Amino acid sequence: VASEKNVLKVNTLALILTTGSVFYERKLSDLTSAQMGIGYFGYKIGDTKLNGLFLTPEVRFYVRKNAIDGFYMAPYLRYNRFKFESNSDSNSSEGTFTSFGGGADFGRQWIFQKGFVIDLFFGGHYTGANVELSSGSEPSDLTKISGFRRRVGFCIGFAF
Repeated sequence: VASEKNVLKVNTLALILTTGSVFYERKLSDLTSAQMGIGYFGYKIGDTKLNGLFLTPEVRFYVRKNAIDGFYMAPYLRYNRFKFESNSDSNSSEGTFTSFGGGADFGRQWIFQKGFVIDLFFGGHYTGANVELSSGSEPSDLTKISGFRRRVGFCIGFAF
C-alpha cells in the first residue's frame, strides 16, 4: 500500500507532439483520487498553426484499495483554448479555437521505491468546438481536432 498521497508527473508521449502537460494527482480515499492536468499545445495541422492551453480534470477509481498505485478507470473533462493562424494558398485566417469535451481512460500507475512513478493510460473522448474568427474564413484543418479522439499517455514523475 502506497504511503504517499500526492503524485506529480509529466506525459512523455505528449512531448513528442510538441505538447507539454503536467499532472497533479491527490489521493482522496483508498479507492479514489482526483487529478488536474494543465498543458501547452503548439502544433501544426496542414497549413494551420495552433498554440494555447488545455485543462484536464479527472477522477480516478482504483480497482483495489490502494489509490494512486494500481489499475484505474478515470472519467475526465477537457477544455482547450488555442489561437490559430492559417496561411494556405486559397485562405489566410486567424482566430481562437475553443473546445470542451469529456471521456474516459483506463490505466495502470506504479509507484516504485523512493517515489518514482510510471503511469500508462489509454482511452477516448468526444470534443465539441467553437471557432471565433478575427480575420479570413475558418480553416478546414480545425475539424480534425473536434469529434471522437483517442487519448494515450506514458507519464513519469514522483510521489510524495
